[in-house]
Amino acid sequence: MARRLFAIRGATGAENNAASIKNNVCEMCLLLFKKNNLSPQDFVSIQFTITDDLDQMNPAAAIRKGQNEFDVSQIPLFCSQEPKIAGSPEKMIRVMITVYMDENAVPSPVYINGGEKLRPDFANK
Repeated sequence: MARRLFAIRGATGAENNAASIKNNVCEMCLLLFKKNNLSPQDFVSIQFTITDDLDQMNPAAAIRKGQNEFDVSQIPLFCSQEPKIAGSPEKMIRVMITVYMDENAVPSPVYINGGEKLRPDFANK
């Protein structure tokens, strides 16, 4: 079957400590990987953004340190700060994974731990 490139989004909330950031990033990513039936060789990259009130751990470092079930060591990871917009939710980590999947695949986003408020239309999928 032919494959094509997809970008799949997700978001999670976290408290401003390394354990919360690591646990919530890993939970979100593992759910994304499992729901979309992904293998390490499917990935092009993983990009995170983080709000400025979360400064205790970089999400890219969190996934590298916290993953035992899924090897991310060969996947390019990147993190940037989310723009500060009045009224935007605080303590949020967003992710966009770029992957190859079967061309007829239907990507499944993951919004958890408060991330549901960013995309309520995807929260229960």
